[in-house]
Amino acid sequence: MQIWLSALLAATPVPSSTPDPAETFYSPGTIGFIATFGVTAGAIVLIFDMVRRVRRVRYRAEISAKLEAESAAANSEVSNLSAQAKPAEKAKAASKPKPQRPAPPAKPKRQD
Repeated sequence: MQIWLSALLAATPVPSSTPDPAETFYSPGTIGFIATFGVTAGAIVLIFDMVRRVRRVRYRAEISAKLEAESAAANSEVSNLSAQAKPAEKAKAASKPKPQRPAPPAKPKRQD
C-alpha cells in the first residue's frame, strides 16, 4: 500500500504557470469567418425564398377569390334574366317607393 501511495504522490504533476489573459488572442480565423458568412448567406437565401413562396400563395388566393366573385356574378345574371321573363313581378318591385331619409338635426345657433 505504501508503494501505491508513494507512486501516486510522485506522479502528481506540478502546476504550470497560466498564460496572461491580456496576451492571449482568441480569433476564429479564416475558417470561422467563412462559416459565419456561409450561415448568414444561407439565412438570407431562405428568407428571400420564403417571401417568394408566401407572395405566390397570396396571389393564388386573390385569383381564386376573383374567380369565385365572377362565377357568383354570372349566376346572378342568369337569375336576373329568368326574373325578367316575369314582368308582373318586376312591375311590383318597381312600384315600391324608396324610403325617405330623416331630416338632418338642426344646427346650434351661435351666441355672440
